[in-house]
Amino acid sequence: MAPVRAAETDGAVGARIRAARRAAGLTQQDLAAAVQVSRQTVIAMETGDYAPSVYLALKVAQRLGVTVEDLWGHGEGAPPTPGTPL
Repeated sequence: MAPVRAAETDGAVGARIRAARRAAGLTQQDLAAAVQVSRQTVIAMETGDYAPSVYLALKVAQRLGVTVEDLWGHGEGAPPTPGTPL
């Protein structure tokens, strides 16, 4: 199995952020205002061009009503979360 490239992972995270934002009925500007960043920062997160700090990741997840794990996941090859059925 080939390793997952960072760009592929970042793109997948960005797609999950975008999907969660849309599911929450928020625009990029709405999310930006809620977490106190620029709209350009939200765009960069959604395109995988910017990896937010842990603090910002927590704020984004909280505002979207999801967990950080929902957005960032564990990636291919990572150990399963304890208590998760295999």
